[in-house]
Amino acid sequence: MPTARKLVLYIAMSLDGYIADANDDLSFLSMVEQEGEDYGYSDFVRTIDTIIIGRKTYEKVISMGYDYPHTDKEVYIITRTERPPSGVFKYHSGDLKELVLKLKSQQGKNIYCDGGAEIAHELLKNELIDEFIISVIPIFLGGGIRLFKDGRPEQKLKLLSTKQFNKGLVQIHYKMVDD
Repeated sequence: MPTARKLVLYIAMSLDGYIADANDDLSFLSMVEQEGEDYGYSDFVRTIDTIIIGRKTYEKVISMGYDYPHTDKEVYIITRTERPPSGVFKYHSGDLKELVLKLKSQQGKNIYCDGGAEIAHELLKNELIDEFIISVIPIFLGGGIRLFKDGRPEQKLKLLSTKQFNKGLVQIHYKMVDD
């Protein structure tokens, strides 16, 4: 029997819990860049075939001069404004919970939540995230966009692994615990 698809939040944050600084800047992430080290990202990407990403996060990546890297995957850009699909990109303005439950019921690899904080919060409120892979960057930003917002139910986690890297990044991998 095939294993159920999991929704995995794979994201980086500062030690004080921010995914971007007060100016929506992500340059703090570069402090852990190291030639030949992708912190397990390539291995992770092989386990997924679908991505959920918030419109603001998607536009931030594009505004930084990058092409969106996952055009070989099914990509859902979560937005409040209806838009027609464009290539592999499907714009979803409907109910996020409904979308995730539909995707989880289908055959396939895991589903990657690529941010941002609003999408992660909505998924947490609805208890839809199965696993968390969080890379903690060794910096206190002191403000900005917080990854985990208040107003969600208490959820227990089980630690699956921790990894530490030369540049000070610590990666933690948790799964949700069923009560």
